[in-house]
Amino acid sequence: MERGKILLIDDEPILLVTVSDALSKVGYKVKIAESGQKGFAMFQDDSFDMVLLDMVLPDISGMEVLGRIKGLSPDTLVVMITGYGTVENAVEAMKLGAHDFIAKPFSLDELILKLQNISSFQCLKDENIYLRQRLEKKYQFGNLVGKSDKMREIYELIRIVSSTDSTVLIQGKSGTGKELVANAIHFNSSRKYGPFIKVSCAALSETILESELFGHEKGAFTGAVQRKVGRFELADGGTLFLDEIGDISPTVQVKLLRVLQEMEFERVGGTKTVQVDVRIISATKYEDNEIKTERLREDLYYRLNTIQIDLPLLCERREDIPLLAKHFLNEFKGRASKNIPGFTKGALDLMEQYEWPGNIRELKNVVERAVAFCRTERIQIADLPQEIREIRLKKKRIQDQIERLDDVLKAVEKEYLQKILRVTHGRRGKAADLLGISRKTLWEKMKEYQLSEKIQPNAENQNSRSNL
Repeated sequence: MERGKILLIDDEPILLVTVSDALSKVGYKVKIAESGQKGFAMFQDDSFDMVLLDMVLPDISGMEVLGRIKGLSPDTLVVMITGYGTVENAVEAMKLGAHDFIAKPFSLDELILKLQNISSFQCLKDENIYLRQRLEKKYQFGNLVGKSDKMREIYELIRIVSSTDSTVLIQGKSGTGKELVANAIHFNSSRKYGPFIKVSCAALSETILESELFGHEKGAFTGAVQRKVGRFELADGGTLFLDEIGDISPTVQVKLLRVLQEMEFERVGGTKTVQVDVRIISATKYEDNEIKTERLREDLYYRLNTIQIDLPLLCERREDIPLLAKHFLNEFKGRASKNIPGFTKGALDLMEQYEWPGNIRELKNVVERAVAFCRTERIQIADLPQEIREIRLKKKRIQDQIERLDDVLKAVEKEYLQKILRVTHGRRGKAADLLGISRKTLWEKMKEYQLSEKIQPNAENQNSRSNL
């Protein structure tokens, strides 16, 4: 039975082998490191349930490693190993975030029992967190996922809008989750037991869209062999979601405006007026100015836009990326019959730095691909697409360019200071006045560049001095 994954950091080879073997036999997966630097590097690249950390290490102290681990992952359980066993050391370690400590020499049975107790504690803690999140629905609203301030504002707006029958216009770039917001509004409204009908306006030509929305009578056009009930009639008593409303033709816009005003229409080729009770939610990828001035009639725009919800780009809510990635991972790992608990820290870091031009839809595709390629316990950097993996190289190139530019600027500044000091014969007061800086700043610059006040003017500077 697998109990969890442990990182053991200690500089004693015999202890590393003995403890690792004993813990492996009872079901733990153990990785070992003989120094603090190596152990912390392994912690950064992988995910562990617990860390066993020696207080005294050959390169850096166990206390420093503890501080780094807790700074990177506050929830990781760390057990300190000390050969000195002083109360002061134990108290200091607990203050820095250690969960417990064990003093050398210890028996393997004692260590295993302690780890089992800690595992039980962690299980209770995880269950408590899970139940609390289920109760509060802290980071989720329907199928919407996120804890950022922008998403919390959207959740609150959905709650308010759901209690009304007002028309709603959802604006956001492709892949930001417009349909999910429409779903959340409908299924939290008084119409939730009524139909929720969706129409993709961009996918249909003018003739077909008109027939889809309003229906048609038999013989209304070639191929109309029988009466067709339109989406408005199908949505009676519920909600009609018009996706990409900015792509409908002017002719259909006129008919749609009448429905919004009167809640009645005639089928294509018919004369009988049909009355409906439908709530309209529409969505568009176009910016507010563009849809208002170029895509829709002004009167229709204001009818559709009683309440507006603007969805942020994924790169504008980066703190939600780990939550969304975990959400999609839970979805796809079940389909693939893989037990993948999560992502390595390195993979998540790159995903948070990526710009995500395709927004949530692109993230979902990336996670699905990563699940398919994953051959280890967790999704690694190698499982991500090339465009995300290349972020590290791009950042390195940019950093190198910045450093080179900084060197050039410093060289220019040093040369200019030298010239001013020659012109002024090293008189700092005069040089500071010419430079427009204080004497203190000039002194600091001279110290930085190791410049002397005793700089002899050359012929060119003699001419410059005569003009001062």
